[in-house]
Amino acid sequence: MGNRPFLTDIETIRRRAREHIERGAVTEGYRADREAVIRILNEALATEIVCVLRYKYHYHAASGIHAKSVAAEFLEHANEEQQHADQLAERITQLGGKPNLSPDGLLTRSHSEYIEGDDLVQMLEEDLIAERIAIDSYREIVQYLGNDDPTTRRMMEEILAKEEEHAEDLSTLLEELGKKGEPAREAALRSAH
Repeated sequence: MGNRPFLTDIETIRRRAREHIERGAVTEGYRADREAVIRILNEALATEIVCVLRYKYHYHAASGIHAKSVAAEFLEHANEEQQHADQLAERITQLGGKPNLSPDGLLTRSHSEYIEGDDLVQMLEEDLIAERIAIDSYREIVQYLGNDDPTTRRMMEEILAKEEEHAEDLSTLLEELGKKGEPAREAALRSAH
């Protein structure tokens, strides 16, 4: 560490805090490209909104013998994705941007797609694919932010951890449905021969 002081002179910090107070939380120490961060966060916001909509559709459209437990998972994920959207919108505002909540262009801003699926397995697969897309894109956002915007990076790390949890939940449900469906498929194949 050498002889470098830990903290900038307090008088300098006080003077800088009085400058540009219209910027709110964005101080002179903010090192990221604010406009780029706002654009990236608006893309993540669109991704979360699309995920909320897809999970809500799956919640209402789920049918079959396993529908009740799987639908409960869809609803839980929809609610958590909505929380992520709210966090992102709040951070965009803190950075002096405007959260883009317009339905116009929502799918083009979103990293994930809106694919409904025809049955529980397809719904789970589409949700898992969307979570995997979010995981990779959010990981890249975390790396992009680095130490230039630690507040946004931490928020994205928390959201990323939840997306990884969602992916694991969906993978487990798919595995359970596959195991439960396997004997029936095998019996059907045997009787067909």
